[in-house]
Amino acid sequence: MKNRLEYRIIALSLIAWITVCPVCAQQMRSLHEQFLHPSDEAKPWTFWYWMFGAVSKEGITADLEAMKQAGLGGTYLMPIKGLEEGAQYAGKAQQLTPEWWELIRFSMKEADRLGLKLGMHICDGFALAGGPWITPEESMQKVVWSDTIVDGGKLKALHLPQPKAYKGFYEDISLFALPVEDAADEMPAKVTCVNIAVGKNLDSKKVVNMDAAGVIRSSYPCYIQYEYERPFTCRNIEVVLNGNNYQAHRLKVMASEDGVNYRLVKQLAPARQGWQNTDENSTHAIPATTARYFRFYWTPEGSEPGSEDMDAAKWKPNLKIKRLRLHREARLNQWEGKAGLVWRVAPDTGEDEVSKDDCYSLSQVINLTDQYRYGALTTVLPEGKWKLLRMGHTATGHTNATGGGGKGLECDKFSAKTVRKQFDNWFAQAFVKTEPEVARRVLKYMHVDSWECGSQNWSDNFAAEFRKRRGYDLMPYLPLLAGIPMESARHSEKVLRDVRTTISELVVDVFYQVLADCAKEYDCRFSAECVAPTMVSDGLLHYQKVDFPMGEFWLNSPTHDKLNDMLDAVSGAHIYGKNIIQAEGFTEVRGTWDEHPGMLKALLDRNYALGINRLFYHVYVHNPWLNRKPGMTLDGIGLFFQRDQTWWNKGAKALSEYAARCQALLQYGHPVTDIAVFTGEEVPRRSILPERLVPSLPGIFGKERVESERIRLANEGQPLRVRPVGVTHSANMADPEKWVNPLRGYAYDSFNKDALLRLAKTENGRMTLPGGASYKVLILPLSRPMNPGPVDLSPEVQKRINELKEAGVLIPSLPYMEDDFSAYGLERDLIVPEDIAWTHRCGELGDIYFIANQREETRTFTASMRISGRKPECWNPVTSEINAAPGYEQNANRTEVTLTLAPDESVFVVFPVDSNENHLPKASEGNSSVEESQDIAFETEEYTVTFTINGHTVTRKNLFDWSKEEDEKIRYYSGTAIYQAAFRWKGKQKDGQRVYLNLGEVCNLATVRVNGVDCGTVWTAPFRADITPALKKGTNVLEIEVTNTWANALKGADEGKMPFDCIWTNAKYRRQEKTLLPAGLLGPLSFTKE
Repeated sequence: MKNRLEYRIIALSLIAWITVCPVCAQQMRSLHEQFLHPSDEAKPWTFWYWMFGAVSKEGITADLEAMKQAGLGGTYLMPIKGLEEGAQYAGKAQQLTPEWWELIRFSMKEADRLGLKLGMHICDGFALAGGPWITPEESMQKVVWSDTIVDGGKLKALHLPQPKAYKGFYEDISLFALPVEDAADEMPAKVTCVNIAVGKNLDSKKVVNMDAAGVIRSSYPCYIQYEYERPFTCRNIEVVLNGNNYQAHRLKVMASEDGVNYRLVKQLAPARQGWQNTDENSTHAIPATTARYFRFYWTPEGSEPGSEDMDAAKWKPNLKIKRLRLHREARLNQWEGKAGLVWRVAPDTGEDEVSKDDCYSLSQVINLTDQYRYGALTTVLPEGKWKLLRMGHTATGHTNATGGGGKGLECDKFSAKTVRKQFDNWFAQAFVKTEPEVARRVLKYMHVDSWECGSQNWSDNFAAEFRKRRGYDLMPYLPLLAGIPMESARHSEKVLRDVRTTISELVVDVFYQVLADCAKEYDCRFSAECVAPTMVSDGLLHYQKVDFPMGEFWLNSPTHDKLNDMLDAVSGAHIYGKNIIQAEGFTEVRGTWDEHPGMLKALLDRNYALGINRLFYHVYVHNPWLNRKPGMTLDGIGLFFQRDQTWWNKGAKALSEYAARCQALLQYGHPVTDIAVFTGEEVPRRSILPERLVPSLPGIFGKERVESERIRLANEGQPLRVRPVGVTHSANMADPEKWVNPLRGYAYDSFNKDALLRLAKTENGRMTLPGGASYKVLILPLSRPMNPGPVDLSPEVQKRINELKEAGVLIPSLPYMEDDFSAYGLERDLIVPEDIAWTHRCGELGDIYFIANQREETRTFTASMRISGRKPECWNPVTSEINAAPGYEQNANRTEVTLTLAPDESVFVVFPVDSNENHLPKASEGNSSVEESQDIAFETEEYTVTFTINGHTVTRKNLFDWSKEEDEKIRYYSGTAIYQAAFRWKGKQKDGQRVYLNLGEVCNLATVRVNGVDCGTVWTAPFRADITPALKKGTNVLEIEVTNTWANALKGADEGKMPFDCIWTNAKYRRQEKTLLPAGLLGPLSFTKE
């Protein structure tokens, strides 16, 4: 009895452990088991958008059943926009209404019935955390001010103008008096614009011009001149824009006393900036310059090609300026970003721009806060001119803009009470307004998605938190938040860096910590995307608070693709010990309906190699109608991944099975990463892009990369390209597909200050972290765009660096010119040709290398891995076939495996620790001496092709392209057609020999059946199916279901040539090419015996 009780206790404990830590439990299963039978943790998920309140129960059921059929693990349910924004769709389920909650309840019941899990966002829409319950006082705050010039002496009941406020909400912080000169900060000037471009083919409409509103535009080199009646001393230039314009910050400033002879003052340079950069103007400090004429020269020559931290440079180089404001009073260079009002990084203000004499000492500034009561000031000031600086705070005005009925102001990210209020009024209501027991079973994930609400630099607790964290009082320095220099330029920069550091800590310690606690309270897992480049932050720091870090990657959208987001999530996960790394995948700025699984694979593989291991398709949009196809979309944005996709039934399942096999292995163990790259101490900061490391590691990157990067950055002629349709942008951006395996066999993580000081330990000459990450090399990069000044380390960081170096961690002098680190005992982990993506993971059960061909050509090469003494196996994640004895050699401490990969093909090279792994059934037990494969021609008398949607049937002796048929019902057809043919099999197979049917060219995927036996769906190269189990001697019946994309049918519908009824979508984008896409099975067919 005692033994039985003990057994039950052990069994129950094991079940509890598996429930609490499913990832850990998965690690205990054999690698083969994980690969052949992926767990629920390994399944991909999808975003599920409900648009405009147009939702139906029948559509919900159809959606969830389709997700289950496709092999998804669950979905994040996210309503987008409200009824009024899509009135034409006659939606009836406005967010937060009883009708909407009933549909949420129904979704949970259906998901529970199907065994699916759900997640929800922290607010309505996908950005970010706001709602109608958030008052202006509780919303994100920023410091604002007004100034009034007065004469010294007695002031009685003086009313000061209120600073600009959001919808009337404003609260005072402090009032200061600052002595000023008896001169105006700005003076009126005559503004003229002059074209300096030469050539016969100038477009007169694009030469420099100023419209009636004073907005200046130009597509050609020009200058703008400010002429003053008398000499004016300018210390800074404030650039005022309508929108975002990178070129407006590239002006060359010249000055003259006589309007003839000009001298150079400064070449302006834009601050590094994200895509949400329009909340504030930009102030450029210049050396104090007295002149009557100021000219601002502009030319597109020398423009950057654009990047994630210079988003506005991606676009066509045109100049557009609303206004230039020339100021006499000193301001810190780019103070708007340095004060935390917006995500920007700029060089420190130079002493030649703001001298000691330009700065206020603390003793010069009079704090009048206590004398300012009931809106009036009564005080006595010393003689002279004084600026009364009234400083307070107001709401930033940002909302969760993509919401509908739940749209409102964004909550204060520094207030625990307000963050909790946001949670309680949205996410927590899903457990109140539905069936709580069902909700507890089904709603298991809470998500924070895209940070699209700017930054904030104030809250009621900010001053107190600053004092606690930085050790001194911010309040005497508050004028710095208006850009006014104090003590010295250097000291001003230090205080503002402390302000930004405090902001970056509070967003983690308050916003993310509160949400993490809330998620645990409801037994939910917490996932989050990036904070950068919109909220002033350390882009890695918040991932310590979440269960599942998440990045995003885009399809065919180079202007929006986000390698930095991916690297933030991957590095953040690695340094904080988060095993599962999610990614919003295949987001498209303009979907063009030609997408199919084979098109997606290389992009997915490249991001697997970066480090993700759980895919979230973007996006499954709910289609409320069962009789309109393809149906509703996110206004044409995102991959069309839903039940009415032509290839859904077979393609979504095949792709998701591939993803699950990959993810099962990529969630195993921990990553092998040799190099840590320090992100520095500038704020904001984030992971470091590979191209930014080229100047620091030229030897590792190689001469060809160094030269190609020099050419790319020169951006000569500012070449443009169009991709996707209608999106014109720089052709020299650093496209992620061109940075595959950038360190040529070494992997790196970005490594932040928190991990360096708080988490890092040393063991056997390596820097180790609690989550299992381990690094031999620590790189302290040279100056770079996101850290533009001298790379000075704080005493605490320098001390830690010295300790690591003494413990054996390699911290090389830069630039590092050697080809590798082998002189220090660190060879490359993997040696492969160019354009091979890879990642390496290891654990108690063995080592795994994921290797993916990123070219559209078959390649045979040797993969040399830094491992020895174990036998490699090759596992095919598309087919699940396992080759237990590939051709390989072992030399010294490396294993060399010969691989042949078809276009975009991938493979896992696995080194099991336990030899028993080799005893499981395999599809191939061959070795390097196996007989060569044999190709056999396919012969048949005819093909009968039936187009399943419209019922048209044709019989042909040869394969053909549907899109070239005369019959419009076939030429414009999109969907599935079934090919039927008979063939005779005369061949003989040896024991263990397989027979494959090669399909040749397929547009775009096919399911093969022989004699009624399903032989699988073929969706990627090498486009072949294993028909061995179904093949028989004599006559065989072949049936191939071939499916193309929606592109041709939608083109037909647009031209009034609909191939079948009920075609409808709200997506407006189409392919740029006007031709039809090839469609159908094009072949040629053949057999291969192996």
